[in-house]
Amino acid sequence: MSLSEFERYIDSCKKCHFVGIGGVSMSPLAEILHGMGIAVTGSDISENKAVADLRALGINIAIGHSASNISDAEFIIRTAAAREDNVEIEAARKKGIPVFERAQAWGYIMRKYRDAICISGVHGKTTTTSMVSHILLAADTDPTIMLGGTLTVLESGCRVGKGDVIVAESCEYYNSFHNFHPTVAVVLNVDADHLDFFKGLDDIKESFCKFASLIPSRGYIVCNGDDENTMDALHSIDHELLTFGFNENAHVTGKPMRVRGVNVSVSGRMASMDVIYDGAPFCKVKLQFPGKHNLENALAATAACIAVGIPTKAIEDGLFAFNGVGRRFEFKGNFNGADVYDDYAHHPSELNALLDAVEKMDVYERIIVAFQPHTYTRTKALFSEFAEQLKRPDIVYLADIFAARENNDIGITSSVLADAIPRATCISEFSALTDEIANIARKGDIILTVGAGDIFKVGEALVKRTG
Repeated sequence: MSLSEFERYIDSCKKCHFVGIGGVSMSPLAEILHGMGIAVTGSDISENKAVADLRALGINIAIGHSASNISDAEFIIRTAAAREDNVEIEAARKKGIPVFERAQAWGYIMRKYRDAICISGVHGKTTTTSMVSHILLAADTDPTIMLGGTLTVLESGCRVGKGDVIVAESCEYYNSFHNFHPTVAVVLNVDADHLDFFKGLDDIKESFCKFASLIPSRGYIVCNGDDENTMDALHSIDHELLTFGFNENAHVTGKPMRVRGVNVSVSGRMASMDVIYDGAPFCKVKLQFPGKHNLENALAATAACIAVGIPTKAIEDGLFAFNGVGRRFEFKGNFNGADVYDDYAHHPSELNALLDAVEKMDVYERIIVAFQPHTYTRTKALFSEFAEQLKRPDIVYLADIFAARENNDIGITSSVLADAIPRATCISEFSALTDEIANIARKGDIILTVGAGDIFKVGEALVKRTG
């Protein structure tokens, strides 16, 4: 279905049903369309906070997928995880009810704003989108926000503003971001991932290139000049690049880095740097959490906000006020003198950045990681890279692979991965995993629950105990 066809259904205020309404990018979309006066219903496989919040707005949501859920629907919006064999999608096809992708809906919404800042990249999208959101709020722009996580200041993943700027996390999976209409296209990095859809790294590069080319002539392409894959992906685009990074010159092109971080300091739980823009001092950035990768995200956020004319003070104030986002190095509490954190890292590059940040904190005697691999295809495709990173912690526990949208028809398990990692133990049951960590935890430890699934439940269960 085309965007113009989607517009026709939206503009006539027809009844819309969301398949997978509780998802991180589906729930804010449902809230926005409900606020526009569209009659919204939905379904999902399980209860979650997003479902509860949408119900509180008066949206009828069914748990479990059934053909009867779409009986009154005039068009469908589905999550990327809802395939053609989903019972509701099948029923809609048989009835001739149009089925649209969530990204088409977001693309429609973006066209209504003067500035649409779309944050893409294999890693760091949620954090960077959150940083830009904080900056836009500090600048009193009254932005509309869509991100794939919970922003603490909003206690939500979305905000519907009345200003003329929207910031949106923009995912490459299934080429979803090709439906967007960015005026500022941000590319944080390009890496091998989602290999159940993409044919390989070159295919991923082509996808990001097409995304960046969607900007209008007045638009900006903000890109990581330190990342070889990013610069290679964008080399054919005939548009000036607003590069960001730490090196003096952008990778591949050799041109001066336009937004550059200098005087970088990562100490304890804090990180800071000075920012130079087009060769002149621009601002000072202070973050209330560690990691050079987070400073890199802050450079991207700074560059994106420069593109839409945000004042320097709002950039500094917004970044300093930002205290993280749910499941991104999120402090959960203490147990028996150990600090417990949770992180969404589910790719070897993300594990590398997380462990780099923790190791540089230099305040812990032991790093204990409970890791839950995410999807069978990713685990198999990046097996060696996962094993290499998981050799770094002092103690590693592996939970079963979180299947997400997949069936295990390729023979990969967490036990196989554990066999390739010294000091690693595979424990399937969360209760047993929590018991094991509780038995060894002591003062001086940092305990990290890591993965994009539900491994966070282990850390939450642990801090509820009396250590």
